[in-house]
Amino acid sequence: MSLLALKDISVTTQAGGRRIDVLRDVSLAVGRGELVGVVGESGAGKSMLGRLIAGMLPRDFSVSAGSAAFRDRDLLAMPARERTGLLGGAIAFVPQHPMTSLNPVLSLGAQFDEHLRRLGHDGKGARRELAIAALDAVHLPHPADLLARFPHQLSGGQCQRALIAMAFAGRPDLIIADEPTTALDVITQARVMELIGELQRDSDTGLLFITHDLRLAAQHCQRIAVMYAGEIVETGPAAALLGDPLHPYTRSLIAANPGISGPIRRLTALPDHMPGLSGFADLPGCRFAPRCPVRDEDCAAACSPLTEVAPGRLVRGTGSCLERQPDAAAHGELALASVDAAAGPILSVSGLGKTFRSGRDWLGRRRPPVVAVDDVSLDIAPGEFVGLVGESGSGKSTVARLLLGLETPDGGRILVNGQDITGPFQRTARQRVELIQMIFQDPQSALNPRQRIGRLVTQSMEVRRPPARWPERLERAQELLRQTGLAPDTVARYPVQVSGGQRQRVNIARALCAAPTVLVADEIVSGLDVSVQAQILNLLLDMRDRMRISMLFISHDLSVVRYLCSRVAIMNRGRIIEQGPTEQVFGAPQHDYTRALLAAVP
Repeated sequence: MSLLALKDISVTTQAGGRRIDVLRDVSLAVGRGELVGVVGESGAGKSMLGRLIAGMLPRDFSVSAGSAAFRDRDLLAMPARERTGLLGGAIAFVPQHPMTSLNPVLSLGAQFDEHLRRLGHDGKGARRELAIAALDAVHLPHPADLLARFPHQLSGGQCQRALIAMAFAGRPDLIIADEPTTALDVITQARVMELIGELQRDSDTGLLFITHDLRLAAQHCQRIAVMYAGEIVETGPAAALLGDPLHPYTRSLIAANPGISGPIRRLTALPDHMPGLSGFADLPGCRFAPRCPVRDEDCAAACSPLTEVAPGRLVRGTGSCLERQPDAAAHGELALASVDAAAGPILSVSGLGKTFRSGRDWLGRRRPPVVAVDDVSLDIAPGEFVGLVGESGSGKSTVARLLLGLETPDGGRILVNGQDITGPFQRTARQRVELIQMIFQDPQSALNPRQRIGRLVTQSMEVRRPPARWPERLERAQELLRQTGLAPDTVARYPVQVSGGQRQRVNIARALCAAPTVLVADEIVSGLDVSVQAQILNLLLDMRDRMRISMLFISHDLSVVRYLCSRVAIMNRGRIIEQGPTEQVFGAPQHDYTRALLAAVP
């Protein structure tokens, strides 16, 4: 018997004067000790399931049909007070963003104490011992000392472990983990998932794992449900679903994912993006039809129910669309980038070093210095993409900041196209703008929400002497937007008026405005949906072939680096411990740390 059973759930709201089904006929079950994954792009409705179970639907959203049974009782018919009492105890949550989910003004111990007191544990000393035991269970070192620390004094991985410890501390029957590994490096991600599985087995807890990473779900979950636009389109055992996907959307997600082994084929990115709420009303049939590579006229006419096609395998769709396969020619094998071996490096870094000297702790003791970058040397040829890989804290982003002049190196040299740009930004600003540009990780925070995209894209033209006039900037902005696959009329929009993938394209266009010699991209696809990620990666490859740009691509995703970069450098504790052609390094790693990184890839 299932611990949680959602049956034919529909959630509705008003949008554009019409009643819209945000979730439509959703059925899903989680048993005791079972790990069930829910996979899909942003906007698919995955997080809405968690809010439904918690009784925290947004205002004007309501359940119009179906039942949600938990331990044989319908949560939807339960009094609000009783339902709220289940949260944190019988039903626990692991949120997506650990640094924002913990209270920054309370120590970890105070937050644990508040959580355990709410669950009914009496005695401050007993609660402290429970907190220490919970932190020890998630393998955090010196748990008693950690209780005195504040969230900002912990790494992202440590904060995530602390939240997992809180979730399991109440011995819940059900845990809902909403993207608990998003933007974590591959080793930390593997540790977090291993930890969740270990605690789950020990406590026989059911776990609903919400993620956009299909491979991660396939590796750790017993069953997977694939969601699109508020509907479950396919569900089944994880291995069977990944090995033989039936629904065109599931196949599209897999085709958009780069692999860590096998031939490197061009990714097939889904066109456009998932419809918004107002668009749901115009899709009475299959909601995936407008983006489906094998659609026909029958797909948009009527909504197909989930149908069992094999034991434990259910799929939504007409028989014809499930049988048709997309054009295989779109998956052609990629050719390696041509690099002129005789040409000198366009970027040459030698002996780069940076040590941060910390202040004193609260007892007045001087903290030891932190060696962030230690004797790093790296070359990039014209038209070459080089990957820089390592877990969080390895020094990758510090290297990027040194290249951009945001930090001053303690030693070493940085040469771009033969020009020495080593030194503080103030002294080398004009050279740097013309030679090297940064593509930032989060376009939403990198783009000023109060400026139109046309002005954002051409910001580097403001430092010219004399500054460029608006007609010249407008022409340049439209050209850059065309080069990055955006409509020229996007110049008049604000960042909030375009999608996340389009914002990242704007971010890339802005970096290209000064026609730099080298681009530095720091985790620019981490956290993006797999379909948007494929669009951005293909765009970068097209730009490399068309414009002969060079790039240092910083990432913790090894499969993305393998798809994009001809050479890779592995970084650990501030040093490059292995580098060479990507296929050689990944195919026959020489260093133990490189082997550990590759072993952690789902």
